[in-house]
Amino acid sequence: MLGGVTAFLEQSGLSQSIASKAPAASDVISSPAEALNVFDFEEAAHRKVRDSHWAFMVSGVDDDATLRANREGYQHVQLRPRRLRDATQVDMRVELFGTVYNSPIFLCPTSAHKAFWPSGEEAVARAAKAHGTLQFLSSGASTGVEDVNKALGRPVWYQLYAPSTWEACEQLLRRVETAGCTVIALTVDNTTGRNSETYLRTRPKDLKPCAACHVGEPFTDIHESPMYDGIDMKGLTNLNPAMDWAFADRIRKFWKGKFLIKGIDTREDARLSIEHGLDGILVSNHGGRATETSRGTIEALPEVVAEVGNRIPVFIDGGIRRGTDAFKALALGAKAVGIGRPYLWGLGAFGQAGVDRVIEILQGELKLAMGNCGTRTVADINRAYVATPNWKI
Repeated sequence: MLGGVTAFLEQSGLSQSIASKAPAASDVISSPAEALNVFDFEEAAHRKVRDSHWAFMVSGVDDDATLRANREGYQHVQLRPRRLRDATQVDMRVELFGTVYNSPIFLCPTSAHKAFWPSGEEAVARAAKAHGTLQFLSSGASTGVEDVNKALGRPVWYQLYAPSTWEACEQLLRRVETAGCTVIALTVDNTTGRNSETYLRTRPKDLKPCAACHVGEPFTDIHESPMYDGIDMKGLTNLNPAMDWAFADRIRKFWKGKFLIKGIDTREDARLSIEHGLDGILVSNHGGRATETSRGTIEALPEVVAEVGNRIPVFIDGGIRRGTDAFKALALGAKAVGIGRPYLWGLGAFGQAGVDRVIEILQGELKLAMGNCGTRTVADINRAYVATPNWKI
């Protein structure tokens, strides 16, 4: 069906997510319990999720080099286990801004969960609740923050796409505050849009069926996001190319809770984050979906951590697919690590039960890595437990 796109995908080195060499039906899991790792959910979800939605989720930008770099970066970080240490009481719990979570693995803000399962963000929230997991909610969520908080049993952390006027931004922040949220993360790595070339190549050519849910180009109409309900967004966008540090200062002055910036990946901007009173940094490149930097977030993490020191926590997302990946990021200084596509695979394949199993697998793998490396607590994991012979850090 894809014709010449198959050659394009194979040349690009993109994963089986959108390549034609999919597993045989007999090899695709039929229940979450059959999954041995998070990759087992990918093809199961692919077969259930609408083609256009799938193409939007799996693609990066330009040549997808950053998408690949996020994953490949972990191959250049080696573990240095310490032996003969008691591993009978491994404790993965972490405290983040006053709340204790069962592990440092959190669910990243990803948009439009109802594109993958009818109950969308609420299904994800129920899985997060069951596992004591931190959930970030996207401004592009297909469910309002109030309903998600109810399903989660506590307030989410909220990812902010700042509307292009301060008045609209303030209204959105007031709604989030009223819902009980105490942590926001301003996304700064995608203020001018993106070149989603692979998505445009691989989505169905006939978009008429999309018109039932989408107005104009799919995934671009801000009115499809219920978080903007009640806000006059006429002539506005949820991308703000005029954002600068003065804008961040304005949010800092207005917002009384914890304020993170999502999308920092250099020491220079890490230093400015400290100077402008930020409470934390999320090292992120939007899952390889913003700017084609060709640099994985795990490669950017060390310089941000070194600049910040211990003054504020540093978080990371991008490319984490294994518990050992999480361990490596924690060893390089991350306070917690986020997953995006893996739990969307679980959601698309089996709804809440799929997300449940994805979290269970990754938490289990991290616990094994911690025990085998000789670290009883997350706080015990440090730079001594990894080697990076190919990096100049």
